[in-house]
Amino acid sequence: MFLQPVVLSGGSGTRLWPLSREAVPKQFLALTGAHSLLQQTLRRLDGLEVEQPRAGVGLLAPVVVCNEAHRFLVAEQLRQLERRAAAIILEPVGRNTAPALTLAALGALRQSPEDTVLLVMPADHLIRQEPEFRRLAALSHRLALGGAVVTFGIVPTKPETGYGYLRRGAAFATDAEAGEVFRLEAFVEKPDVATAEGYLAGGDYYWNSGIFVMRASVWLRLIERFRPDIASASQRAFEGREQDGDFFRVDAAVFRDCPKDSIDYAVMERLTTAAGAEALPPALVLPMAAGWSDVGAWSALWEAREHDELGNVLEGDTFVHDAHNNLLMARHRMVAAVGVNDLVLVETPDAVLVTTKDRAQDVKAVTEFLQREQRRELHHHPRMHRPWGSFEGIGAGERYQVKRLTVNPGETLSLQMHYHRAEHWVVVSGTARVTCDDRVFLLAENQSTYLPVGSRHRLENPGQIPLEIIEVQSGSYLGEDDIVRFDDRYHRSSKD
Repeated sequence: MFLQPVVLSGGSGTRLWPLSREAVPKQFLALTGAHSLLQQTLRRLDGLEVEQPRAGVGLLAPVVVCNEAHRFLVAEQLRQLERRAAAIILEPVGRNTAPALTLAALGALRQSPEDTVLLVMPADHLIRQEPEFRRLAALSHRLALGGAVVTFGIVPTKPETGYGYLRRGAAFATDAEAGEVFRLEAFVEKPDVATAEGYLAGGDYYWNSGIFVMRASVWLRLIERFRPDIASASQRAFEGREQDGDFFRVDAAVFRDCPKDSIDYAVMERLTTAAGAEALPPALVLPMAAGWSDVGAWSALWEAREHDELGNVLEGDTFVHDAHNNLLMARHRMVAAVGVNDLVLVETPDAVLVTTKDRAQDVKAVTEFLQREQRRELHHHPRMHRPWGSFEGIGAGERYQVKRLTVNPGETLSLQMHYHRAEHWVVVSGTARVTCDDRVFLLAENQSTYLPVGSRHRLENPGQIPLEIIEVQSGSYLGEDDIVRFDDRYHRSSKD
């Protein structure tokens, strides 16, 4: 039976603001290396070998479930890795992990003619010892073939109060190669410090990893038994899907009415409390000690990164003097720290965060303020990603603004017009193919053109290197919603 990776990429990562924002949450950021957390999740599958009784490849291409607004980020990060997904399932709204996994299970069964084993992984976690992860994934595949539902329990390294815990029960089996496998006895809420210390000393508790392995048919049977409302809404939303290349858009109206719930609450906790009930699969936990982190706060990122001789984690143009155990990240200008310890200082072009590592969880207070005030800094960076590349605001004033556009090789913007603004384009580097009403022409470096209000226009990059454009907009209204699209290769509406 094949192994189908399922990557759940619906998280918002608000505790890593100002780097993580709603438009580009933490799973799409390169926080611990050259690749984003999503890309690391996909890459750690490389070399995973599973038993496949019939000829063929035992490991299938992944199914990715993400917010519809992030679809082009997912597609671009897959393209950078030179791999494709079996499907990218788009959620019109977030409904937590249980509906997301139900959509993925339905999609996996649609992709494969036979039942598959699902390896369900969050997109935003770090695992340093990837061979150990692959070894346990192969073992869990064998257990799931026998009908079990398996989760990975992270062997705790400290009395952590920010994680949920798993309590193991009796040994289920002993594998000479993989170590012990335990019955999963209970899920435990986040503890206080004293309780967490007891968990660590007792040795029967693990951090909840959010990684699950089971047959697709087993999950669908369990969600139907324990949460038939979620099963029904997800099934109807999936049946109403529309396919757009690798993207699958489920029925938005139906899915918006689907109840919210997590895999843990909807099924796993009920499965452990119903232990021994007839026809229920065994719930198992595999202990994993593989350098795992959920990178859920700035303190966790400090722990995950390499430190200098004074315990500092430094990124970008930084300077420290008589400073210890700090996290300094400079993305736009120089950051200096003198005589301070245990600080987090994160600088971006439009926001600066200063806190201490022991108050890192309280960054949510900032994002709650930004939400109440409807501030742009909650949602977007100054540099905005688009399926064709990106743009960044570099200046603005009364009735004008200036942007820098980067168009990837072979990509094209939509054929569009604006009611309220005119535009000037100046080529900084590369070659541009410009459509302006009934004219189509090329622009080389240092050449420019003017696009009047109301003109139908398009920008393309026919070259082999990125096209860099300075765009000067002028007019009575300069909002991004002043776009009327006539043709778009990415199937976006004027509101997209």
